[in-house]
Amino acid sequence: MSNLSYYERHAGVAPDPADELLTRARAIRDAAWGSVITYSRKVFIPLTTMCRDECGYCVFVKRPGTPGAGYMTPDAVMAVARAGEAMGCKEALFSLGERPELRYAEARESLKRLGYERTLDYLHDMCQRVLLETGLLPHVNAGTLFDEEFRQLRPVAASMGMMIENTSRRLTRRGGPHYACPDKIPLQRLRALERAGEQHVPFTTGLLIGIGETWRERLETLQAIEASHRRHGHVQEVIVQNFRAKPGIAMANQPEPDHADMMRTLAAARCILSPDIALQAPPNLHDDFAAYIDAGLNDWGGISPVTIDHINPERAWPRVAELAERTQQRGGRLKERLTVYPRFIRDPDRWMDAGLKAGVLAMADVEGLAELQCVA
Repeated sequence: MSNLSYYERHAGVAPDPADELLTRARAIRDAAWGSVITYSRKVFIPLTTMCRDECGYCVFVKRPGTPGAGYMTPDAVMAVARAGEAMGCKEALFSLGERPELRYAEARESLKRLGYERTLDYLHDMCQRVLLETGLLPHVNAGTLFDEEFRQLRPVAASMGMMIENTSRRLTRRGGPHYACPDKIPLQRLRALERAGEQHVPFTTGLLIGIGETWRERLETLQAIEASHRRHGHVQEVIVQNFRAKPGIAMANQPEPDHADMMRTLAAARCILSPDIALQAPPNLHDDFAAYIDAGLNDWGGISPVTIDHINPERAWPRVAELAERTQQRGGRLKERLTVYPRFIRDPDRWMDAGLKAGVLAMADVEGLAELQCVA
């Protein structure tokens, strides 16, 4: 259903589980995914906290000279990866600022000490080491990549991702959350999404809600993601993430989206997106996260028994046992997946580099989920 007027009628309406929009969303989810609600057991590897962008809501990024700014060393990366492997993790989520060496001399000097000129070259080699030395599959969030960069990373990353966040150019104006952020120009984000599809990369994207966008701008963002997926079939999951206000950010006084807003947005996303795209929301950013199942959600994203959420460090991950219990209370069955979703695993020649295929297939069960399920 592409007519936005239907969804616009739901703006500002506090839904309950019996509402038409939520009922439609659940029906779509049930037909495509059944009662299974998935998650990925991961470690979070913040390869560098420096970035050439300064988004108004971000606490992950650190300017040179401030505490926490810099690059992880290879030993630090591998220590996190091995700790995750010991705890049954199967995904290494590499998250990093975008191209800090283009802005900061300190970033270039740090890279030089590590033996590199570009952050992406260092990222490639760390992904390769994780693949060779552990049982983890890298998932890379490296931002607005170009064709040659997708080709460079594809052999060492089972999947990749980049949040569109919002396609409104209005948010890049002075005073907006993406002002003076060259990598947050909507057209550049959408072009990167297209390149991922053209390069046959299983891809994660999504919305960040509550950063000053309108309800219609959210819907238009969902439509843009869906249009790209229809051309290439590459979007494996869409995340609906709620903005959280934090001390020290430019948007510290911005109101946060409430629970009803998340429910409306999730339900609209489930109705607008193709049924084969998984719908995800972070379970650590709202206390009543289990209710998201009533809005059509079928995935909780990455959960780590080892590392914190470096994007929202004040919000702890729920334990897997708690996640399973609360999922069951809403009629779902929690199952662990890999960083690559089952439909991509069923077509490995198209969606996986030849060097990754055997390893991924060995980790998957007959359903394409994680062969070894962890419950703790």
